This record gives sequence, C-alpha cells and structure tokens, in this order.
Amino acid sequence: MQMNKTATIAISALVSLGAATTAQARDQIRIVGSSTVYPFASYVVEEFGATTDYSTPVIESTGSGGGLKLFCEGKGANTPDITNASRRMKPSEYKRCEENGVTNITEAKIGSDGIVVAQDARDGNLELTREQILLAVAKKVPKEGKLVDNPYNNWSQIDSSLPDREIEIYGPPATSGTRDAFEELVMGAASKGMSGYDGHYTTVRGDGPYVPSGENDNLIVKKIQQNTDALGVFGYSFLDENRDTVDAATIDGVEPTSQNISAGDYPVSRSLWFYVKNAHIGTIPGIEDYTKMFMSELMIGGDGLLKGEGLIPLPAAEREQWRKKVANRETVKLSDLK
Repeated sequence: MQMNKTATIAISALVSLGAATTAQARDQIRIVGSSTVYPFASYVVEEFGATTDYSTPVIESTGSGGGLKLFCEGKGANTPDITNASRRMKPSEYKRCEENGVTNITEAKIGSDGIVVAQDARDGNLELTREQILLAVAKKVPKEGKLVDNPYNNWSQIDSSLPDREIEIYGPPATSGTRDAFEELVMGAASKGMSGYDGHYTTVRGDGPYVPSGENDNLIVKKIQQNTDALGVFGYSFLDENRDTVDAATIDGVEPTSQNISAGDYPVSRSLWFYVKNAHIGTIPGIEDYTKMFMSELMIGGDGLLKGEGLIPLPAAEREQWRKKVANRETVKLSDLK
C-alpha cells in the first residue's frame, strides 16, 4: 500500500518528535551511588543549582554497588548519568557496563576518606586491632588449626583487655562500597597474617553480632547513640560531623584523623570516586559543567569547600592529574581497574 505525500510528512514529523522527546526526556542530571560520597556530591549539586542556569540535579543515595548496577543498565534518559562510589569500580561491573553498551566512561577521583569503628562518646576510649575486629565479625575463626563457626559473642572473649560487652556492630550492607572497603582493609588485611586462614578471608558472619543497617551512615550514628553498648562502622566524614556525640576507636594504635588518613598512616583509608556516562553528554544538559565544578579547587582543593564537609583532599599534583582526565573525558579501561 502506498501512502500519499501528506501522510508521509505527518509520520516523519511524528518520528522526529519522538526522537526529540527521547533525547530531551529530562533536563536534570541524575546521580546515584555511594552514601559516603553523597554529602559531598549533594553540596556540589546544591551549589550547581544555585549558581548556574541549569536545573538542580537529582541525587539518590543507593550505595556504591547499587549505584553502579543502575549506571551499567544501559544508555538513555531512563538510566543515571553519574554514579558516586566509595571504592573503585570492579572489573565485573565494568564488564556488565560493556555488555549493556555503556563503553565510554570517565573515572574521577575526588579525595580520600577513612572508615571508622565508633561508639557513643560516653563510653570512653576504645583501642582495637584489625585482628580483633576480624574475630568479632568473621563468619569463621581459627581454632586449633581449623576454621570453625564464630563462637564469640562478647568482646572480652576475644581479648581480656577489651570491654565486657556484647558484640553488636551496626554496619553497611553488602551493596555498600564502605562494606567492600571494610572487608578488604580490615578483614582481608588481618587474615593474611593470621594462622588458620588461607591468606585472605572476608566473609562476614550472619548470626546476629554484625547488623547490616542500610546505606544511610547517619542512621548508624543514631543507632549507636541509642544503644551505647553497640559499635558502628561508617565513613570518617560522619564522625567529623558528630564528634560531640560519637567517638572512634583507634585501629592498630592509630587515631582516625584527616592528617593520618591523608598521610596513609591510618590503616583503614580509601579513595572516593564518581563515574560519568559520556554518551549522555550533549543529551542531558549540564553534565560537563557539573563535573568541572566538582573537580574544581573551589570544591576539592586543599582549602576547598568540601574539606569543610569532611572530604580529605588529594595532594595538589594528583588533583590536577585527575582534573585533566575528567576535562578530557578520558575513558577508563578494564586494565586500569585490575
């Protein structure tokens, strides 16, 4: 059947309109990801909305793993433009992105952070080692040369110098970048030097003492204020915001301070990131200007605004290196992540 000229023009117009609608489906940048990076990104989001002609971006705290899962679902206005992460993208996540056509990604490193083990400030000082924390949270522990189900329910059972308190630790869930970093930097590091483990052990117990408590670190802070026998695992910035009510344990004799974290002396330190879907640049307005603002000295510099929010700045030369990578839209490669 042949269509007349008028019908053909009308259909072409509808197709063009549909394409335009898809391309311009939203005028706000959509950001997901890490609860640890969320306060810093939220600050930039608000500043961006207040000082530019762009709409204020929409930002969600979904956890690092959850954010990368959403980010890697594909391209298009129904997927996020940027995802924040409190640990680097995993090779498996990169491959999932690749399988779904998300192949042009720029990686941005914004600063450093530490993971703290904290308690209510009224409980006094607490000194822990990574080995003691491992024995408190591991699913299996070494006994007489064998790995057995964790029998410890009290801190003093692990070491008589520790408080006679029930082991109860509010921490991040498995989807969280903070949880990934905690497993590697505390459990993995401690198990490598312990007899009975096969060099590396990161399986968290599920019988009660470790309580997954959601992606909101502020909620964990509130929980340990309400339950003064419990400990909480969360990012340094949340400790910095709540020093009047919570206090962090030293780990391996080192106090979590911005100086110790920046110098690499604090043993549970990690880097903070965001990832940009370059295919959305030019389609979703403002992405380049938002990333430029985030990477600016005003935000992540040695005396930047985000330092006041708890971000620990990178050394000046490293900041400049990452700023250039983001400005040039350098594409992260699988080999970079291994």
